Amino acid sequence: MTLAALNGLPAQMIPPRPTTIVFAIEGPIARADLPGLCDRVCWLLERSRASIAVCDVSGVGVDAVTVDALARLQLAARRHGCQVHLRRASEELRDLVAFMGLTAVLPESAGSGTSDGRPAVSRG
Repeated sequence: MTLAALNGLPAQMIPPRPTTIVFAIEGPIARADLPGLCDRVCWLLERSRASIAVCDVSGVGVDAVTVDALARLQLAARRHGCQVHLRRASEELRDLVAFMGLTAVLPESAGSGTSDGRPAVSRG
């Protein structure tokens, strides 16, 4: 929260603007890739101090390991005061997330972009 005086009025608490970052995950994700993937995303979150992280998942496989990776990323993001939103999730991935009962944990994004419109890429 930031203190600000508006038009000579007493200082008021005004919430800061949310910062959004966008990154992509590509390729099949193996269980052995999970620690490194989480480390790279945490590094990104620490440096950006973003409150929202949009994760483009159009290039990932649809399996339980992928959903596990996304759930772990959400947990890591929340530890950094951030929330992950999925972008460009296939219908199959959305169905698997729902089947695993994680729809509320892994919300979809309406679509945000970086300043140049391209996501950063992280390979599993």
